[in-house]
Amino acid sequence: MRSSLILLTLTIPLIFSACTSGKRAFERGSYYEACVKAINRLRQKPNHKKSKDILRKSYPLAVQTLEDNASQAVASNDQYKYKKKLQAYEAINSLHTNIQASPAARKVISKPKSYFNEVAELKELAAEESYLIGLKFLNNNTREDAKQAYYHFRDADSFVSGYKDVRSKMDEAKFTATLKVIVEQIPVPSIYSLSADFFQDKVEEFLHSEYRSNEFVRFYTQSEADAEELPYVDQYLRLQFDDFVVGETHVERITETFTRDSVVVGTTKIRDGKEVDVYGTVKAKLTVNRKEVKSRGLFSMRAVDAHSKAVLTHRKFTGEFIWFTEWGNFNGDERALTKEQLAICAAYDIPPPAPQTLFIEFTRPIYDQLVPALNQFYQKY
Repeated sequence: MRSSLILLTLTIPLIFSACTSGKRAFERGSYYEACVKAINRLRQKPNHKKSKDILRKSYPLAVQTLEDNASQAVASNDQYKYKKKLQAYEAINSLHTNIQASPAARKVISKPKSYFNEVAELKELAAEESYLIGLKFLNNNTREDAKQAYYHFRDADSFVSGYKDVRSKMDEAKFTATLKVIVEQIPVPSIYSLSADFFQDKVEEFLHSEYRSNEFVRFYTQSEADAEELPYVDQYLRLQFDDFVVGETHVERITETFTRDSVVVGTTKIRDGKEVDVYGTVKAKLTVNRKEVKSRGLFSMRAVDAHSKAVLTHRKFTGEFIWFTEWGNFNGDERALTKEQLAICAAYDIPPPAPQTLFIEFTRPIYDQLVPALNQFYQKY
């Protein structure tokens, strides 16, 4: 239960848009929000009459509503009674602070109410409350309950930093709540004289340093699991290349004839002896050689339950990289050709990159598919 988010919402005074006086919020009974909007507007326009009126009407109602919420939580013996009372008092204190920081708002509410003296004691009570609830969840010894325990211990620590042994309890709850996954990156067979180290290093870096989709999932290599003496494993993530081809070469030769009209082909003299250009059509026969070197592969991602051995997900991804070079020659008038065609004629056949480079290139689109697939699958845990 992420109830601390409620506290965050209440205690950040400037979360609402300052573009209105707060009238709509007041009309729907959101008196705290109406106060915040009115105060923000008065900071921008100290003489804004509507905002003054809204603040004058909404402030006492906001304080009364928050005090009623606090009293009701304690009277009903709610398991989060001290947290809710603390949230209400901190919201009142937040209004006090923001009114004091706005001269225009202070003229409207000259003596804003506060509970600063009461908050310190309430934080102790709320910390104890969250701590005890966290212990109950932790004792259930399940991943989902351990998550709830972690959230409650975190709340307790936010109320009173370092409360009792809450830091060690947070670590314990986090460990129990965390899905432990050993990543098995199966290497490319040595008979191919190729290495997948670059790709595997990128995957490992992502899983260890950049994965942020779920704080309750941790990926280990087998050596890391052994070094930490991991007591149990939840899943195995097996990553491997099922098939690949590197350096499949195709050469194509195409010959075409190109013409261009209205090209100056010479000059002639007219009656008065003046020379003028003569226009005609030029022609060239172009032969273009194109060599393509294709590399592609099929990659597999399989998550296996460590206890039941059931396959939880099995995804396959394909990647392809095509390297090419073009060169050619022509017969005829070069003016019939474009700059690009002439550049091809000036080029020559060049060797392709090394097989290892081609292998790396076709793995890039595979990596781009693998990362979102991992995020999507492990987000649910």
